[in-house]
Amino acid sequence: MSDKPTILVVEDNDFVRMQIVRYLIDAEYDVREAIDGSEAIESIKTDEVDLAIVDVRMEPVDGFDFIRALRGMDVQIPVILVTGDHSPDVLEKCAEWDIGAVMIKPIQKERLVTAVSRSLGMAKRKAEV
Repeated sequence: MSDKPTILVVEDNDFVRMQIVRYLIDAEYDVREAIDGSEAIESIKTDEVDLAIVDVRMEPVDGFDFIRALRGMDVQIPVILVTGDHSPDVLEKCAEWDIGAVMIKPIQKERLVTAVSRSLGMAKRKAEV
């Protein structure tokens, strides 16, 4: 078992998912992939995950449905939301579901790695309290 944090990438666009996965592997994280929220829920049940990076718009189970299910399972891992949607509604929902960060597509490598590092650090500090 690796001592590297494990990141679950939930993205239905193959190119975007592969890009995010490559960025995370380059930053030396272990990575799991899911193509939608329902696959991600199954992954959470079987894999130990330290953080999830989740797209908003996916079918049949979108990002917020996944987060709702995650919180309903009492899984308190940090979540970074990725979206191409600039709607204020998205930000309101993020506050409601305790989303650690929101990233607008296209995803930039350095910003992603920084957001992941910060989110994992904040989660670790919360766990120590």
